[in-house]
Amino acid sequence: MSKNRNYRFVPLYVSLGVVLGILIGSFYANQYSQKYLSIMNGSGNKLGDLLYIIDDQYVDRVDMNNLIEKALPQILKELDPHSVYISASEAETAMQGLNGSFSGIGVQFFLLDDTVRVVHVIPGGPAEGSGLHPGDRILSADGKSLTGRDITNDQVMKSLKGREGSNVSLKIRRNGVKGELGITVTRGEVPLNSVTASYMLNDTTGYIAIGNFGETTYAEFLAALAGLNTHDFRNLIIDLRGNLGGYMAPAIQIANEFLPKDRLIVYTEGRKSPREEYTSDGRGSYQSMPLIVLVDETSASASEILAGAIQDNDRGTIVGRRTFGKGLVQIPIEFSDGSMIRLTKARYYTPSGRCLQKPYTPGMEEDYEMDLVQRMEHGEYYSRDSIRTQGSKRYHTRIGRTVYGGGGIIPDEFVPMDTAGMTSYFKEAYSGGYINRFTYIFVDHNRKALARLGTIREVSKFLKRQNLPEAFARYAETQGLKRRNLMLEKSRKLFERQLFQGIISDAYSTEKALEFTNTFDPTVLKALDILRRGKAFPQK
Repeated sequence: MSKNRNYRFVPLYVSLGVVLGILIGSFYANQYSQKYLSIMNGSGNKLGDLLYIIDDQYVDRVDMNNLIEKALPQILKELDPHSVYISASEAETAMQGLNGSFSGIGVQFFLLDDTVRVVHVIPGGPAEGSGLHPGDRILSADGKSLTGRDITNDQVMKSLKGREGSNVSLKIRRNGVKGELGITVTRGEVPLNSVTASYMLNDTTGYIAIGNFGETTYAEFLAALAGLNTHDFRNLIIDLRGNLGGYMAPAIQIANEFLPKDRLIVYTEGRKSPREEYTSDGRGSYQSMPLIVLVDETSASASEILAGAIQDNDRGTIVGRRTFGKGLVQIPIEFSDGSMIRLTKARYYTPSGRCLQKPYTPGMEEDYEMDLVQRMEHGEYYSRDSIRTQGSKRYHTRIGRTVYGGGGIIPDEFVPMDTAGMTSYFKEAYSGGYINRFTYIFVDHNRKALARLGTIREVSKFLKRQNLPEAFARYAETQGLKRRNLMLEKSRKLFERQLFQGIISDAYSTEKALEFTNTFDPTVLKALDILRRGKAFPQK
């Protein structure tokens, strides 16, 4: 009987235990929720609080560093298209073009048939004088193979770059030499010139191309001017096409060379950055020289500062197509791990008061990046009348010419994009890398003949005799690009020019390739015509 009576109270005990468990659980849950509430309401830093809670309480273990690396770009994306996060692994590469040098061996290379091919040994770099030659195949670095289908440009660069003063042992193969050769190169400073070309276009006109604005740009520019002075140049063309910008200071310094005293070059202003003006000091050596500045849709940032200063002060003529439209100024902020952000701190304004920044919607960077494509679809690259200025605020230059803000610099003289002879066959040949591969192979097989040629005229005559479009078509077909005879004929001149340019660049230099291209470049020819007619200084 007593045993049965004890069983009778079991459900009661269980119920009391469940209730007690709920009460205890609720008590601790309230304590934790109050703790979290205190955290969320106490610090005023929701982002930091969120990361703390995830790290402390999330169901699975989380790599917090990886989470932060992914979150930072998304946060900055909500500000503007040019505030960006750069990881530690990418920071050095991102800055080396602006710094004017990096530590490595000093070669330009090309991956062909799963092998690293040396295209150029950079003058003044560590590899110069080491025994490396253009055309050499680099098989390994410090015993690590650099051949095979899986090899990438990044892997090769990591193997060749390194601490200044360190050695790298290379195994190479060279045409005409049996077996492998061993070469040791001591890594050192490799110069990265931002002035990519400087020479005389004709008896009176100098030409300087600036690829970007870095720490050494102004010094390089002055050296280029000094070189042109030895040829007694009387006119100057500055080519900023393809120049995405960089540091603001060298653009201001270069503008100063051409402006009279006390002319406004640019000013900056932001929420925490009071207006700061940059004016000419009157010590420039070329204040009265006829000047033309070439721009296109890929001229941005510091390029637009220089072009804007020249245009708004009516100091020279801007020739080409509408510039990119970047009017935001970034400052670099480094983290302790080597990563960094570029944060927009101010806007810059040209002397007339216009900000050149094109419209953007925070968080919609894809639309922003599609702007250049939309310009093409709208016909802007082919007709000045298609440039959209509706809604853009009007400004006036020093002598009263009308200019527009809010979308780049509209040139004084428009030059449409040259698409004569363009076909789908040419597009595929170019974008698929077939042209680059062919030009390298041609140079590799003709180095001795090309080395005997002196001038661009001699090189052009030699290449003309090779019937390169036909030779290319045969090569490309063996590589999988189906031959299109009608399109080949329609694009013959375009193919010929592109092949000549690639061969001259590979065999000699970028400057020599530009020297060849400029003989038929419509924008350069327009600039020369303006100078010939004495119209470089704008009139109202």
